[in-house]
Amino acid sequence: MVDVTPSRSRRSGRRWREVVPVVLRWALPVLWVLWASLAWWAEPRESTEAQLDRDLAAGQVVTFQRAQGWADDGAYWGSRPRPQYATNGGMLAWTVSNGQSRYTFDVPPASASYPGEPDLSANTGLDARLAAVAGPWHVGGDFAHRIAGTAGLLAGVLTVLWLGRLIGGAPPLAGTRWFWFWVGLLPFGVGVLAWTYRELWRPPSTPVLDRGSGWRGFGWLVLAGVGISLLVSTARVVIGTAVVPG
Repeated sequence: MVDVTPSRSRRSGRRWREVVPVVLRWALPVLWVLWASLAWWAEPRESTEAQLDRDLAAGQVVTFQRAQGWADDGAYWGSRPRPQYATNGGMLAWTVSNGQSRYTFDVPPASASYPGEPDLSANTGLDARLAAVAGPWHVGGDFAHRIAGTAGLLAGVLTVLWLGRLIGGAPPLAGTRWFWFWVGLLPFGVGVLAWTYRELWRPPSTPVLDRGSGWRGFGWLVLAGVGISLLVSTARVVIGTAVVPG
């Protein structure tokens, strides 16, 4: 009797290796577009006291929190910023019913006033108004937190798929695994898109002789990371935080 199991197993493995790149070729860009759309919508936008008053008058404020700036892990491009809780913090953050988050430094706490400076006691009333109609930020059950949580989940799935293919798949052709690992850490998932394009959409026919090394990838991470940060900061100043939040 002839045992055909190994042959079938080899055919199945070969078919799987052919299918995975095709699926990832489309899945990674689609996941990135979904993540970028949700992350852009949920990204905190700097606002004003006047906008806060309008949101309160319209009954749109869902949660709020006094904070001392924003905390962001930074090492992971899919991480979401969160307000650093402080009872007398100089920043006031709030979410609205359309799923967006806003913040302002225009309404410092009443305890921040000093002799000879403007009276901030009215801000105590503002905090009381917020507490009467909105819940605390850390509850996290409102629409804005669900959008941000979904964006974080999509970023996690995208990263796992990319890393799984990078580590467990065929050796990359345009750069070493370490090269693409460092490039993949670029902000906003730009490095993952670059890997998808260069290794899945437009791969070289044969391995590049001078493939990018890990050190070269780290250099790209530093230089391109600085360039992307400068570009975003400039766009935020020129276009405004409504279009380029942060």
